[in-house]
This record gives sequence, C-alpha cells and structure tokens, in this order.
Amino acid sequence: MTGAATGIGAAITERLAGQGMHLVLVARDGTRLEAEAKRLHAEHGAQVSTLALDLSHQGAPSRLAEWLAGSGIEVDVLVNNAGVSLMGPVADTDAARVRGLIDLNAGAVAELTTLLLPPMVARRRGAIVNIASTGAYAPAPYVAAYAASKAFVLSFTQAVWAETRRTGVRVVAVSPGPTDTAMNTRRMPGKRGPGSVADTVMSALRGRGPAIVDGRLNTFQTFVFGRVLPASAAARIAERSLRKAALGN
Repeated sequence: MTGAATGIGAAITERLAGQGMHLVLVARDGTRLEAEAKRLHAEHGAQVSTLALDLSHQGAPSRLAEWLAGSGIEVDVLVNNAGVSLMGPVADTDAARVRGLIDLNAGAVAELTTLLLPPMVARRRGAIVNIASTGAYAPAPYVAAYAASKAFVLSFTQAVWAETRRTGVRVVAVSPGPTDTAMNTRRMPGKRGPGSVADTVMSALRGRGPAIVDGRLNTFQTFVFGRVLPASAAARIAERSLRKAALGN
C-alpha cells in the first residue's frame, strides 16, 4: 500500500488488516507509518512492515521492488494510492512541482504496476488497485495537471485490465470524488469520507470491470462530464465551478 499513512490509504489498510492480511505500508512520513503499523498490529494482530520512501523521486519504485524482493515479501495485492494535488492556473504554477506531481501520480503508478505485475501473472493470482479520481473523466481547469495525471491512471489501468483479464489477476481503477482528507479540506457538497472510499475499494477487488467510481452521485457526474458533454463544454463548466476555490473570485 502506497500513500498509507493518512486519508484514503489509512482507511484501506484498516480494511485489509481487518481481513487478516499482512501489510507493507509505504509513505514519506516514517514516524507516522510506524505509529500506524503499531496500531494495526495492536487492534487486528496484523503483521506490518513499513518503508519510508518518496515515490516521486527517480528510481524510488525500483528501490521499493528491490526492498520487497530482498525482504522475501511476495505481493498479492498492490494498492497504488500515493498522490498529490496542485490548485491554481498553470501559468502561475511552479514547473518543478507539476513535474513532481506527474512523476508521483502517474509515473510511480505505471512503474510499480509494471514491476510487480509479472510475478502475479506467473502465479495466476493477485490484484492491483490504482486510485484514480473523478477528475480523470474530464478536463479540470485549475487542477489541470492533477486531473490529467489521474486520466493517465484510469486509461493505463483499463488497458492493463484488458491485457490481464484471462490471467487470474484483478486490475482495477477506483475513482473517488471529493473526499474529506488532508489534501482536500474545502467544504463541498456530497463530500465522502475515506472509509466510504475504502469500502468501494474492497468491493472493487471482488468485481470484474476495469473501473469503479466511488458513490452514486460521483458515478452520475462522471457519466455526464465524461460521456454526454463535449470536452470543451465540460471544461467551461468546471472552470466556473473551480474558479472561486482557485482564485478567490
């Protein structure tokens, strides 16, 4: 589990630990990871390993795969949850931060999936859950890089699902909408809790399709913005909706 220390990641680890799974938690904050590992062991008896690692750094996914192999850990379920967001006009955004976002949200997901998928295919069992976003379904002004990175995650996952659907490996993208996490503190109607997203992830692991949207309202909105409206219309509507949050006017 990447991005396991807080928010959606922590909620998913709670569900997995409750099912008796042994866990490997990866995030930047080693202190918080250790505290979470101790809590999960105390409450669920779970065996938990931790690795403090910033997956946006070049070569970090490979270092994680090497650490797993060196520790003799066989990954049955990979959850790519680590991610960051940036809000504001692209013209006012630091280019290095945009690159870092793409490296983490898209690059690390693709690299870790590619590194850990082959052993699953060889065993003919396993699962990969990539956390996308409802923003993946249409252009999103003022969070342009974030939405585009999640569109990559969605498309990449759907393609890998098609490649692996006869192998016994489950590959699925789960797309939350606005969720009450440290990355999204704004008040918004229909905002869901991390626990609700975690429940959707657990259901997705038992499903068949390549992509699941968390929540009925979010499912409806992604259908309208992703399939019914032209991209230009969806972008204009989103721009009006997000302008105040991004610019304060």
